[in-house]
Amino acid sequence: MAESGMNTVKCPVCAGDFEHFIINAHLDKCLQNNDNQGAPSLPESFPQSGPPSKKSRISKEVPSSPAHAASSEAPGTATKSSRSAPVFPVFQNKPKGFGHLEKNSTLNSIDQGTKRTTPDDGNMQEEERVSDIASCTRDIKPMSSKTTFAPSTRALLNIDKPLAEKMRPSTLEEYFGQNKVVGEHTLLRSLLQSQEIPSLIFWGPPGCGKTTLAHIIASSSKKKGTARFVTLSATSASTNDVREVIKQAQNELRLCKRRTILFIDEIHRFNKSQQDTFLPHVECGTVTLIGATTENPSFQVNSALLSRCRVLVLEKLSVEAMGLILRRAINFLGLQIVPTDGLSKRPSASVDLHQSDLQVYIEQKAVDTIAHLCDGDARVGLNGLQLAVQARVAAVQPAPSQPNGTSPEILIQEDHVKEGLQRSHILYDKAGEEHYNCISALHKSMRGSHENAALYWLGRMLEGGEDPLYVARRLVRFASEDVGLADPAALTQAVAAFQACHFIGMPECEVILAQCVIYLARAPKSVEVYKAYDNVKACLRSHRGPLPPVPLHLRNAPTRLMKDLGYSKGYKYNPNFSGPVEQDYLPDELRGVNFFTWTPSNP
Repeated sequence: MAESGMNTVKCPVCAGDFEHFIINAHLDKCLQNNDNQGAPSLPESFPQSGPPSKKSRISKEVPSSPAHAASSEAPGTATKSSRSAPVFPVFQNKPKGFGHLEKNSTLNSIDQGTKRTTPDDGNMQEEERVSDIASCTRDIKPMSSKTTFAPSTRALLNIDKPLAEKMRPSTLEEYFGQNKVVGEHTLLRSLLQSQEIPSLIFWGPPGCGKTTLAHIIASSSKKKGTARFVTLSATSASTNDVREVIKQAQNELRLCKRRTILFIDEIHRFNKSQQDTFLPHVECGTVTLIGATTENPSFQVNSALLSRCRVLVLEKLSVEAMGLILRRAINFLGLQIVPTDGLSKRPSASVDLHQSDLQVYIEQKAVDTIAHLCDGDARVGLNGLQLAVQARVAAVQPAPSQPNGTSPEILIQEDHVKEGLQRSHILYDKAGEEHYNCISALHKSMRGSHENAALYWLGRMLEGGEDPLYVARRLVRFASEDVGLADPAALTQAVAAFQACHFIGMPECEVILAQCVIYLARAPKSVEVYKAYDNVKACLRSHRGPLPPVPLHLRNAPTRLMKDLGYSKGYKYNPNFSGPVEQDYLPDELRGVNFFTWTPSNP
C-alpha cells in the first residue's frame, strides 16, 4: 500500500488511499462499481476531497498503476461499500430511492465526458444542499404506506426560501383552484397548448396564483423554445428598464424570430405615462404583455392598454383548493397528518431511524384551520405552516432515542398554526375595491331593512381596519338619502353617532356604530327628498338658454335705487296674513312645476 502522505488522497467512497494524479479516475470507477451493486453513491453536490480536475472526466478506464494495485490489495482497504461503511454521515441518512437517482445522474455525467454538476441553480450553499437531500427526493418517488421519509431537523429549520416560493407549481397539473380560468376546455388552456399567448391582465386577490400562472406560461414557453420570458416588478422598475427590455425584444424578434413575453407584477403601480410606453409595442406584437394586479384594472390600467389585453379574473382560492395545496406542502416537508385527538390514533408506520432524528406530526384540525384562516391566500397559508413547523421543531429539542428504539415525536396542533398565522383572516383593502364593495353592501342592506346583513357588513369593515369615522359619515348621508322625512330623527341619530365615534374612537365606538346601523335599518324609508332634489338638478342641467331671472317681488331692496327699479314690490309678508298666501315663488317659465312628481323631458 502506498504510504499516506502529502501525495496521497483518501477516497470518500471506499476509504482507500491513492496518488493524487489517479484519484479522479479511481473515483469515477469506484462510483460506477458501487452504483451497479446498489450501494449509496456520492451526492453530486458534495465537494471533492482532492484538488478539482481542470479537465472533464471520461468513462475510459485508466491503466492501473503500482500504487493503485498496492492500495487495492492492502489489508483494511475496501473497494466495495459492503466491506466498509461510508465515511460521511450524510450517506447513512440518505432515503431509499436516492441511489437510483444518483446512479443515473452520475453515469450520465461520466458518459458525456463532463464534470458532475449540481442540479440546482447554485444559490444554495453546499452545506444546505446536503441537509435538504431527504426532503427534495421525496417528490421523486411516492411514499409507501409502510415507510416515512421525514427530513432531518436541520432541513426543517433551515429552509432557504419561503415555503410558498419552494412549492410554486411549474405545470398546470399542480395548479389548483382556478378551474374557471385554466381548467379543461378553457380558452387560456388551449392557447397555452398551442403557444398562441395573447396579452393578458391577471386580476385577483393576493395569493390566488397570478404570478404562479405567469411562471407556468414562462416554463412552457422556455421548454418549447417559442419565446423568451422577462419579468419586471412595477414596484422597482423604471421607464428606462421597460425601454431596455423592449429594445432587446425588438432585436430578438428581428435576429432570432423569437417573441418576448414581458411579465409586469403589480402593474397598477405604474402611472399612466409609464403604461403608455407599452402601447405601440403591444399593438405591433413586439412584446406579449402579461400584467398582474390586485386592483380593479378598470380604474388602475389605461383604457387604451386595457383594450389591447384580455382581462382574466382569478378568484379567491376555495377551502378545498387550499387543502390540496397544504397537503402537497406537508408531503414535501415529510410531515404526517394524524387525527385531531393526537398521536394515539395515528396510522401505524415503521420509521427508519437512520432517516430522521425526530418524527413530526400535524393534526388534521390544524390543517383545516390554516385552510380556513388564510382566507384563500395560498402564500399566507404556506408560510404560516412553515413558521408553525419551524417554531415547534426549534422549541422541542430532539431528545436521544428512547430505550425502545423510537425517535422523539413533535405534534403540531391548531393553537400552533394560529400562532404562526398571527393575522386577521379578513381580506379588506381600505384603499381598494373591497373598500367600496363593503360600504355598498352595508348601504343596500340598511336600505332593504335587513339589520342582520347590515351588522355583518359593518363588522367586515371595522374588523378589516376601516376608519370608523368614514362609516359614520356614510351613515349621516344615509339618514337623509334613504330615511329622510319618514323619520326625521334618523339624521339626529347619525350625527350623534359620528360625534361619539370622534370622541372615543375604536374599539369602543363599534357598539355606537352598530346601534346607529340597526336604527337606520329598522327606520321607515323615504327617498322623497332625494328624488326631489335630483329632479331639480336635472331641470337645471337640461335648461336651454339663459336661466330665468329671479322674480322682482322675491328680490331684496336694501337701497333706494333698487326700490325704484321694482325690487321687492308686491311681496306679501306671510306672517302678516292669518291664512295661506297666494303668490308665485318660481320664475314664470317654471310656474306650476312640482319637482316631487316632475319627470325630465330628456332624462
